[in-house]
Amino acid sequence: MNGTITVDLQKLPQQIAEALLKIKAVSLRPDPANSFVWTSGLKSPIYCDNRLTISYPEVRNLLADGFAALVKHLHPDAEVIAGIATGGIPHAAWVADKLGLPMIYVRDKAKGHGKQNMIEGHLSAGQKVVLIEDLISTGGSSLKAAVAVRDAGAQALGVVAIFTYEFPQAEQAFREENIPLATLSNYSALLETAAKLGAIAESDIKTLQSWREHPQQYGV
Repeated sequence: MNGTITVDLQKLPQQIAEALLKIKAVSLRPDPANSFVWTSGLKSPIYCDNRLTISYPEVRNLLADGFAALVKHLHPDAEVIAGIATGGIPHAAWVADKLGLPMIYVRDKAKGHGKQNMIEGHLSAGQKVVLIEDLISTGGSSLKAAVAVRDAGAQALGVVAIFTYEFPQAEQAFREENIPLATLSNYSALLETAAKLGAIAESDIKTLQSWREHPQQYGV
């Protein structure tokens, strides 16, 4: 891997949370009566759109440095960086460039024509792969990509993502597949940072924490 990247990994979750709030990649609505509704129908006090980060050079550089530092810290033997379609692809490209490593990307399903690839780019059997994702909710798409890497004969060292809602079921799913998960920031750091910045009131934190623990009951 290339050079030295200086990042304080302990401060990174709050730094990333602040950056996401600043560019409005994360929005919070603590009032259940004014909640967001996800595609699944789940009511939520938070909406996270990390695709916005690619439009802000300072933020995307912060993410790329953070990813690179995290990969070097957790997976120093990584040989390939894989972007998980679609949100993880641009970040994987920047991270692979910083680390001087090959890059591939993993589709959500195999192409319906041509070679019908699910993995794009060159991947050799036995290569050690770190997968890059933008957001972890249930973890399903990330784990599907990691399994695809395994099925191709390579080693999935782990998934690293920008942000996680910290749902217990996601953490359990990664444990069951024996795929390590690490993120640059998380829901807990976001709430702490949002309160410090005055984006939410201290009295909102309990409601927001309750949603993470029991999302199906929110607003019911």
